[in-house]
Amino acid sequence: MSEPGARRVPLAALGTLGALWTLPNTLLGLIAGAVGVGFGAHIHFSRRDLAIVFHRWPWGPGGALTLGNTILHTGDSLDSPCVTYAHRAGHGDEAPIVLADHERAHVFQYMALGPLFLPLYLLCGGVSARNRFERAADRYAREGKGWWPWAK
Repeated sequence: MSEPGARRVPLAALGTLGALWTLPNTLLGLIAGAVGVGFGAHIHFSRRDLAIVFHRWPWGPGGALTLGNTILHTGDSLDSPCVTYAHRAGHGDEAPIVLADHERAHVFQYMALGPLFLPLYLLCGGVSARNRFERAADRYAREGKGWWPWAK
């Protein structure tokens, strides 16, 4: 509970500040996405995911890559099921999650950490089941909460 008379920062302002904080990452995603458009990708803004999404991005092994408020996606819809990193690594039998929910968690992580996201992500193991960023994104996709990489 806040103290009487304490000013609260509107949620929209936090979103704007987060988007500005992660703008260098978003610009990397926009550049990569724009190159992909020349090879068949198409673009739209997803209010739900707080991101500019490039679908049918023509490179990579499949799935999606988030850079700031940009999502590069090789498929047609982020609303598709996918397996968790732990499941893929054989650490358990987990139910599929929705890719959009997983990538939205990464958008939130970027908005909180800004330019620190990529170095921290790489220090935590990169694209792997042991990476706390990926485990948190999977948790958020499963439970709708817990996107912060250091949450219990």
